[in-house]
Amino acid sequence: MQVLIVEDDDAMASALEAAVVSAGHKPHRVARAADALLVHRNYEVILLDLGLPDMDGLELLRKLRQVTDSPILILTARDDERSVVLGLRSGADDYLVKPVKLVELLARIEAVTRRMARGSTPSQPHNILLGELDVDLDRRVAAVGSRVVPLTATEFDLLALLAKNAGSVVTREQILDALWGDAFLASSRSLDVHLTGLRSKLQLPGFIINVRGVGYRIEAEPA
Repeated sequence: MQVLIVEDDDAMASALEAAVVSAGHKPHRVARAADALLVHRNYEVILLDLGLPDMDGLELLRKLRQVTDSPILILTARDDERSVVLGLRSGADDYLVKPVKLVELLARIEAVTRRMARGSTPSQPHNILLGELDVDLDRRVAAVGSRVVPLTATEFDLLALLAKNAGSVVTREQILDALWGDAFLASSRSLDVHLTGLRSKLQLPGFIINVRGVGYRIEAEPA
């Protein structure tokens, strides 16, 4: 897998490149946002630092999201809640705080790899109908009635997981493991922000139910 590393710190970039290579992937590093915008289409995963010299990383993230659906993982020293929420709501698939544990980084990349492999496997058309919600698993499109819901890749994967298990509780651990590869390494904050974004975009009050202390459930039964 081709991995684009957007990082202006040479030492950090070298460590990230070594980690990516150790997992069997091919890294390419750029130090400026302008360069990332020029070459992003050649890469399947993007590792993005927020502290870039020519543009704020969140602005770059928003620009990238306008032109690519590739998974984007933020790697940054910004650990305040506002930055985490802004990063995830702007379209990042995950948010890791520096210093990044390499085992955690590799787990995130492996999770993305598995999700991409599942999405590229040929299959018969597969839709899940839940009331007025239509989830097209092959085209990765969700619609409420005639309104197409503009979901990020992670928001769609979260919705698909809950929809496949409609009527049953999906635990937080199951969600973290399915979407991020490891229930114990993954960030609960990432799940909370993506879930909030998903609910806001669906505009279906009471559709995704909190089961306190356990997880979440879609109340509707498949049509």
